[in-house]
Amino acid sequence: MFYSSVNNQKIKELKRLSLKKYRDKENLFLVEGDHLVKEAYKNGYLKELLLKEGINYQLDVNTNYISESVLNYLTSLEAPTGIIGVCEKRENSLKEGKILVLDGVQDPGNLGTIIRSSVAFNIDSIIINDKCADPYSDKVIRSSQGMIFKANIIKADLENIILKLKNSHKIFGTKVTDGKSLKSIAKSKKFVIIVGNEGAGVSESLLNLSDENIYIEMNNACESLNVGVATSIILYELS
Repeated sequence: MFYSSVNNQKIKELKRLSLKKYRDKENLFLVEGDHLVKEAYKNGYLKELLLKEGINYQLDVNTNYISESVLNYLTSLEAPTGIIGVCEKRENSLKEGKILVLDGVQDPGNLGTIIRSSVAFNIDSIIINDKCADPYSDKVIRSSQGMIFKANIIKADLENIILKLKNSHKIFGTKVTDGKSLKSIAKSKKFVIIVGNEGAGVSESLLNLSDENIYIEMNNACESLNVGVATSIILYELS
């Protein structure tokens, strides 16, 4: 089918997916560009393909065509590629082992970086709370370079899930000061790492559930690291 009008009901519904409340309601989200669309397809997320008229791009999925005006209406990119994927969210379940808990990571770029590093360093589950950025937002997906389609992300009450894991996993909180140096932590096949909000860090209630708090040793010229960078370093050291 060819969609030429931004007033078409289906196109209006797809446009609403730029807002989190509609992504949650419809259980759908959009991705753009060859790389992200192919990652979504390979990992079973891609439900429909929208192509700008004249583009020859073949995947074994329901494909429709859109005019340039509709593309410009739907895109979030300054230079749209003409390839848009409609994806369906997946209901994930907790996989024990190497677990990362995110307490209010609000910057989409940081969340995307953390997701990308989690896949690179074999994290089994990423657990987020309502205070985190939406992992299905365009900025997070692009920052993750499509690794969101390979990550096991779960939204949950963090205190409850950490309490359930305490008997079987070592729980590490993260703090800029105090605690143990990251270099002194022994590698393990089962652990929980808790990282916190860009400004406030990990909440006290979660730090109180930690077995130990860890920090990254730095010289005195630098007070702290970006949470995406810090988390990547921690995951690398413990992988």
